Amino acid sequence: MSAPVTVTHTHGEKVVVSHGGVELMTYVYRPDPEPFESRKPYVHPLRTLSGRLVTGYRPSDHRWHKGLQMTASHLSGQNFWGGNSYVHGEGYLPLPDRIGWMRHDGFDAVGVAGNRLTMRERLTWIENGGAEWARERRTLTVHSVEPADGSWALDWSIHLTNTRPEPLRFGSPTTAGRQAAGYTGLHWRGPRDLTGGDVVGPDGHGGAGEAGAADMMGRAAPWLAFTGEHDGVDAHSTLVFAHAPENEAAVSPSHWFVRSEPTPTVALSWAFFEEFTLPSGAAFSYRYRIVVADGVLDRRRIESHLRSW
Repeated sequence: MSAPVTVTHTHGEKVVVSHGGVELMTYVYRPDPEPFESRKPYVHPLRTLSGRLVTGYRPSDHRWHKGLQMTASHLSGQNFWGGNSYVHGEGYLPLPDRIGWMRHDGFDAVGVAGNRLTMRERLTWIENGGAEWARERRTLTVHSVEPADGSWALDWSIHLTNTRPEPLRFGSPTTAGRQAAGYTGLHWRGPRDLTGGDVVGPDGHGGAGEAGAADMMGRAAPWLAFTGEHDGVDAHSTLVFAHAPENEAAVSPSHWFVRSEPTPTVALSWAFFEEFTLPSGAAFSYRYRIVVADGVLDRRRIESHLRSW
C-alpha cells in the first residue's frame, strides 16, 4: 500500500497536497492582487508523482493564465477570465471595468482519508462594480494515487446559483463573433516546455502537435488528453481531461477548446458556439476529472482511468 496523501493548510492563503515527498498540487484561494487578471482561486503548481511541473503561471503572453482555474470569459458583459476582453469588430481590448472576480468565502471541509483528500469550498462571483452575481459550491477531490502506474486524479465540481435579480448570460469570444475561440469554463494552462505537445481524443481523433489540437478544437467528446515532453529531462507527462457522465444532461453542452501552439492550453468550454442563460435563482452543475500521469498514455490506458466515475 502506498503512502497516504498529506495536507498542509496555510489558513487564509493556500492548501498544499503532497504524496511521497512531492507536492502534487497547491490550491491558492487568496486571490492575486492584480484586478485586471481577474482575482480568483487557482491550482498551481500542479505536478506528476515524479515531480514534473505540468502547469504554467502568469506566462508573458497571458499574465492572467494561472495553472488550473474556473473561469467565465463572457458573463453578462463581464469578464471572469481576466485580461483583454473580446469586442466584435474591435478585437481584444483592455477594458478593466469589465473584469469581475471570485471571492473565497470559506471551506466547509478540508479532510484526508487514506489516499483521498476532499475540499468543499464556498465562493461568491462579484462583478466589477461590487455586485454579487452568483454563489458557488466547489468540491476538489484528490484520489486514485497509483505510484506503480505513475498517476493520480483530481475531480473538480461546480454548483453555481444565480443570485442576481436578472438572468446571467454565459458566452465566449466565439459567441461574440470570433471564430475558434470558444474558451470559457474550467481552464488549464500548461508550462512553456509542453508547447507543441500532442493531443489525443476518443475514436481516433487528435494527433501530433497543433494539427492534433485543431482536430479536437470545438469538438464535443467525453475526454481529451494532452501529452508533452519536458525540457532538461528525458521525460513526458500526460494530462487527461474528462467530463463526468452527468455533464451530458447539464445546462449547456460542452466542447473542447485546445491549443498546442503557441500556448499549451485546454478549456472545458460550456459556451463554445452558443450562449446559454441562467435565470435568477436557478443553478447549474458540472463535474470534471483531471488525470495527471508520468509518461505517455495511449487510448487504452486513458480509457482505463475513466471507467470508475
